[in-house]
Amino acid sequence: MNKDSMTASGTLQNEVEKANKFKDKYNFGENVYIFDESMPKNYMQDICDKIFKTQEANHFGEERYAIFFKPGSYEINMKVGFYTQVAGLGETPYDVNVTGAIEVDAAWSNGNALCNFWRSCENISIMPTSGVAKWAVSQASPLRRVNIKGDLTLYDGGWSSGGFLADSLIEGEIISGTQQQWFSRNNEFKSWNGSAYNMFFVGDTNPPEGQWPKHPFTKIESAPVMREKPFLMIDDDGDYKVFVPKFQRETKGTTWREEKALGDKVSLENFYIAHSKKTRASDINFALDQGKNILFTPGIYHIDETIEIKRKDAIILGIGIATLLADNGVVIMSIGDVEGVIVSGLLFDAGIVESPVLLEVGKEGESNNNSSNPIVLSDLFFRVGGADIGKAEVCIKINSNYVIGDHFWVWRADHGRGVGWDTNITSNGVIVNGNDVTLYALMVEHFHKYQTIWNGERGKTYFYQSEIPYDAPNQASWMNDKTKGYASYKVSNKVNSHEAYGIGVYSYIINRGIKVDSAIEVPDKEGINIKNAVTVYLNGHGGISNIINKDHKAVNWFNRMSRSTDYLQK
Repeated sequence: MNKDSMTASGTLQNEVEKANKFKDKYNFGENVYIFDESMPKNYMQDICDKIFKTQEANHFGEERYAIFFKPGSYEINMKVGFYTQVAGLGETPYDVNVTGAIEVDAAWSNGNALCNFWRSCENISIMPTSGVAKWAVSQASPLRRVNIKGDLTLYDGGWSSGGFLADSLIEGEIISGTQQQWFSRNNEFKSWNGSAYNMFFVGDTNPPEGQWPKHPFTKIESAPVMREKPFLMIDDDGDYKVFVPKFQRETKGTTWREEKALGDKVSLENFYIAHSKKTRASDINFALDQGKNILFTPGIYHIDETIEIKRKDAIILGIGIATLLADNGVVIMSIGDVEGVIVSGLLFDAGIVESPVLLEVGKEGESNNNSSNPIVLSDLFFRVGGADIGKAEVCIKINSNYVIGDHFWVWRADHGRGVGWDTNITSNGVIVNGNDVTLYALMVEHFHKYQTIWNGERGKTYFYQSEIPYDAPNQASWMNDKTKGYASYKVSNKVNSHEAYGIGVYSYIINRGIKVDSAIEVPDKEGINIKNAVTVYLNGHGGISNIINKDHKAVNWFNRMSRSTDYLQK
């Protein structure tokens, strides 16, 4: 953290005592700010400015913040930096109205938003005074349940590599600009302007015209299975609740525009509120055993024993990009093969001692039918290296059936601290062993072997973004038996049925003389459907020799992009 950020952080700590008089009966900790429309406008603006000064360029810092707005109307101009969540506390976005701005720019990086990670905004209405809201981000920076009363632009002049928008109403136009790819689900917007490599629309009411491959658009009529992410709210009785949306099938458009969303309100009395400076993993496990749900407040939690989730319908919710760091090579979290568990809003961080896996969902060989009340994982992010040396064999392993994943960024760091081929050591990002698993907005990057392995039957992926590793020192160090490199997306040869839509795999190899044979490897069977795949040579050396298996559609210095519309059985 630079000197200016340190000064701003110190100033913020001095504000804590003043801010405490505005706290409610629940102890959310010193890094949660809850605004009420009766508060002085200058006070709220000052807090937002100081947080942003701390977080604007705080790429791998330890600070975490959440800013909540109680139902009401506000005039404020705020920018959202690293590790910051901004959210309304109403039951719908209509309950909190902000005139001014809640935006992300990339001024700290000269307009280049390629590293604008780990932040979020949700459950709020924004009337941008300029007429255009800006959310110039890359991965792990979701917009959920927002109402933008104007246009929305997704870039700040330079490159950007996002992104995620869900359950939102944009009353004007969305301008994607330089966004390399974008995932849009269950949204309503007036129009879409822009395209690059891979733009994905599922359950949107008005997706753009044009078809792959001439236009990089993949369009799916409805989201086949979905449960929206839970969120913190204040009910009519003035008490805090966590709203848990209902599980639904074949959804299209927002859940809240015409009428209030379907779901349950769970009192915060049923939650154990965790604090990074005093809560241990054993405290969390004890609370879970007592039937409590868990709310992680902003901070970095050193996890020295596995968090075991054994109870059906347990809710695990992080706010302010709460981060769980593995100590001594532990598995950070293990979810039993029980129905209805929800885990959302967390960053899983590998520690210096290698973990076999950071998050395990179910045990291998378990096969309960949770189809009517599935395990749902939303806005989960995984990191190996970057903040410090990290090591993990696998980041997330899904063994249970019918799991829904809604927005993952699974990242072996390519920059920051503790980064190198023999330093932040991994094998795979994601392994899916369960059957009938559905993943939306899956982003997996830079792992040593396969980025994603799919062993389960009838799996479905709706949008995939991946970069193969940058930093293999030579081809000999990156071989899969006699095959050059590892495909990014691997469907096991034993699988008979699999669907994947909107798959993007990119190459940026630093060292000379290195290639990967195929971006996607799948069995040559009638039940395998890969629709709308693209490979891109971003820069560097080498390239990708085939998109799917041996289709001879290469990308390299001379041919920067290749597209495939449908995988056809040979």
